[in-house]
Amino acid sequence: MKYLFTVLMITLFTAGATAQDRDEQSIRKMLTAQETQWNKGNLDLFMKGYWVNDSLMFIGKNGPTYGYQKTLDNYKKGYPDTAHMGKFTSTVLSIKKLSPEYCFVIGKWLLKRSVGDVSGSYTLLLRKIKGEWVIIADHSS
Repeated sequence: MKYLFTVLMITLFTAGATAQDRDEQSIRKMLTAQETQWNKGNLDLFMKGYWVNDSLMFIGKNGPTYGYQKTLDNYKKGYPDTAHMGKFTSTVLSIKKLSPEYCFVIGKWLLKRSVGDVSGSYTLLLRKIKGEWVIIADHSS
């Protein structure tokens, strides 16, 4: 009986770890795709990592804004060309699964640009919607 319990516990732990590993891999893949699209100068495809919803929240130096379109418009205004976009590097420091549906990411970002480098930190709240992880809240500073 003790052996059966041990096997059951190992199986449950491995299954849970595998699901978490798959989720973390999916999140990292999405963030890498964002980085790639930014570096190609394509903000529309960069935004594929965000929730297409009026409740999307982005918090930057000017405080919170809401909505997918407003977030995209702000990116386009703040980064009007590839000189302002520069080369984007994102470093994930932590991915914490809060539940099967929510995940919290902490990282840092760097833009190497001819108009001057900028860098900062970010926290992301992601939600798994229709099997895909998307950013529902972004606090970048």
